[in-house]
Parts: sequence; structure tokens; C-alpha cells
Amino acid sequence: MQTLDPQWVRMMARYNRWQNEAMGRAMESLPPAELTKDRGAFFGSILATANHLLWGDTMWISRFDGGPGPGVTAKGGLTLTLTAAVWGAERFRLDGRITAWAEAATAVSLTGTLSWYSGAAKRDIVAPMMLVVTQMFNHQTHHRGQIHAMLTAAGVKTEDTDLFLMPGML
Repeated sequence: MQTLDPQWVRMMARYNRWQNEAMGRAMESLPPAELTKDRGAFFGSILATANHLLWGDTMWISRFDGGPGPGVTAKGGLTLTLTAAVWGAERFRLDGRITAWAEAATAVSLTGTLSWYSGAAKRDIVAPMMLVVTQMFNHQTHHRGQIHAMLTAAGVKTEDTDLFLMPGML
């Protein structure tokens, strides 16, 4: 398996932050009852899905940078924050952490393997860094897509999501 380019990791960290800022603005435009309404999605509501994303990103970055994890189980992660404003503040801090890790990433730090115990798989895992770093960014995109669909269905005007439209890309 090839290694990741540190520039790609930095671009994806920028994209993550850009998209989360837009998603946060959209979430804050909804009344609390709409944000927590069960919409039939895997995690139920917009806020629960956003909290799952916050939990997952915290779990992954803790494995990459050695810092603190989310401190709760995946199920507990669904209620990490109770409002869009608190989610936005936590997301801002976490995106700063992801960006700092990405800025420090080197070709060497993105090679090799990562070992951890997976609560989802209920076993120890050893996987290539290329796979797990890509997993973090893919997981973000997947769940933001779900949130985007729920926001759109709730009547919220959402912003661009295309990578090439990110400021500074072209």
C-alpha cells in the first residue's frame, strides 16, 4: 500500500473545518426541537448524528496524536453536546486539533501501522496508517452527507460541499 501525501492530509483537514463551519451555521438556524427531532436516520436526529461525528473524530485523532479521547462510549457520544452552539464550540476546538496534527504530519508519520482496540469490532486491530487516516476523513464526509440531507429536508439552505469550491483551492 502506498503512503499518504502530507499535503493531501492538510487539504482534507482544511476541507473538514470548512464543511463543519458551514454545517454549524446551518444547524444554528434551526430551533432546538428541529435539531433534535428524530428524522429516521441511523442516529436519529441532526444533533445526534453531529455528535457521533464529533465523537468519532475525537476517537480517531486521539489515536493519531496521543491526546485525550472522547471519554464516553459510542452510544454516549450521541449526547456529547446538547445544543448547536455548544456543538459548534467543541467542533471548533476539535478541528483545530485535527489541523494541528495535519500540519505536523510528515511522510514518515503517515507510514507504518496503527494498533488499537476497536470497540466496534470488539478486538485489537492493526491497520496501515494510510487506511486509518483515510477512514477518518471518509467517516466525516459520510456523516456530513447524512446531516446535509436532513438539513435540506428540514428546509435549511445549505452551502457548497464540493472540494474544488473550497476557498483557496483554485
